[in-house]
Amino acid sequence: MSAVMTNHVSPTAQESPGLWALAWRRLRADRVGMVSLVVVILFVALMLASFLGLIAKDWNQERGVSYANPSFLAHLENLEAANATAKDSAPKAEPVDLSDIDPLAPRYKEWEERAAKIAVTETKRSETLPFGGDKWGRDVLQKAIKGSEVSIFVGLTAAFFATLIGTVLGAMAGYWGGRVNDFLEWFYNIFTSIPYILLILAFAAVFKRGLDTIIVILALTGWTGIYRLVRAEYIKHCGREYVKAAQAIGASHLSRMFVHILPNASHVVLVQLSLHVVGFIKAEVILSFLGLGVPVDMVSWGTMLAEAQNELVIGKWWQLFAAGASMAVLVTAFSMLTDSLRDALDPKIK
Repeated sequence: MSAVMTNHVSPTAQESPGLWALAWRRLRADRVGMVSLVVVILFVALMLASFLGLIAKDWNQERGVSYANPSFLAHLENLEAANATAKDSAPKAEPVDLSDIDPLAPRYKEWEERAAKIAVTETKRSETLPFGGDKWGRDVLQKAIKGSEVSIFVGLTAAFFATLIGTVLGAMAGYWGGRVNDFLEWFYNIFTSIPYILLILAFAAVFKRGLDTIIVILALTGWTGIYRLVRAEYIKHCGREYVKAAQAIGASHLSRMFVHILPNASHVVLVQLSLHVVGFIKAEVILSFLGLGVPVDMVSWGTMLAEAQNELVIGKWWQLFAAGASMAVLVTAFSMLTDSLRDALDPKIK
């Protein structure tokens, strides 16, 4: 009896961890991957906080003077002060009597004095901001946070829809084969025969500018790589024993495609989703930089870079650094997280 009790092991103790538990265990052991995950989560949290109006809600207000210096460069003279000094030092012309030709001339001086009094009573704009100001005196740091809302949202949303399209079409081609595969391969070859960047620019030039337009353009042009990989996975798995067993017990085609096979190809889908987020963030920045992205009343990292190219001529670099550094940190973290996900989800790693 004791021997029987000793050899008895509960069913839960014999259960091995599943694919996702093993993947999470591998990812937690990867320090670079975990740091990248934390950075990505922080950027997404900033985007959500900006969208909800918790931060950067007044990014469009003119808080400082034109091209206000960053706080750590407060000792440098700003352009507005330099212009005021030049204006004061310029020789003043003698007033000209225009009363003979303009009946309102005597009132001009009164109006100028009234405008000067109003300007004195108004709140003086700051000469420095935490990370500097743009041409209109708006806080560059708040603009970068608000710009992340557009860039990250476009990257995540467009990548989701591109992945959805590519996964569904790849599953259909790989599972059904035959004429369905031939038609989808023909459709795939049409899209891949045109250079990717030219296809994006062509769609962007035709459709009306807007956030939803950019998402649709990127989703319609970015599904091809996912389609090719998912199709190959489905061709490989369709002949496996577990799929034949599902067919034997009467599972429908949709069940076999998306309940049995898809979980075994999910590692490819997730890695491609992460890769496309990186690519689409950069694509949105390029489109907005070229004037084909978000409307003029919105701000993104691309519009900030477009403004910054003119500011560099006069030595104002902080808007370029704020947008460029934000994009570089996020893209680098996402790329490194993608590499870690690929390693964690690789079923060949034990």
